[in-house]
Amino acid sequence: MSNDDTRQPEAALPAERRARLIDLIHEAGMLRHTPRSGYAFLGTGSESVAEHSYRMSVIGLVLARLAGADAGRVLELCLFHDLHEARTGDFNYVNHRYDTCRAREALADAVEGTGLEDELLSVHDEFEARETLEARLARDADQLDLICNLKAELDRGNAFAAQWLESAVQRLRTPWAKELAEEALAADHNRWWYGRVDKQWWVERH
Repeated sequence: MSNDDTRQPEAALPAERRARLIDLIHEAGMLRHTPRSGYAFLGTGSESVAEHSYRMSVIGLVLARLAGADAGRVLELCLFHDLHEARTGDFNYVNHRYDTCRAREALADAVEGTGLEDELLSVHDEFEARETLEARLARDADQLDLICNLKAELDRGNAFAAQWLESAVQRLRTPWAKELAEEALAADHNRWWYGRVDKQWWVERH
């Protein structure tokens, strides 16, 4: 196998498809600037949809390994579950009580002409149907990311986050996610860096 990075593709992409793929990449970048709107109701905390999707994907991989599921599919479900929000914005739970997000239509418009239409629309449909193990794990990864954020806000003094946590934990469906949520709720969210170093180190710093 050649390691020559200068070789040309066997067949050049049609110009229109090449253009649509770059458009899709730029559209995905819009998620960096799309806020998760629920934090306005919580009163503290903030994140973009892109930030959420990244850690959700990390959690999804962890859950897939624990469950013996198709990790690649779980990652795909996590990465693309909110792509439509580059066009629709983030619909939080309050929004959904009064309005409808045309998520599939927005996603179909986003991927039209890219050659990824069937694949990414099937990702959307599988995620929404919740029938496969991979979809249930991805949806639990979605909630676990929220749970970790809410725990951090609770640790920082937002008592209202406890009510949101109660609901989020009840939305979990798989035993692996429930077990991790139990650990997340029991631990200080700073433990990963502060709690695993001898406290005297923070005084002496050596």
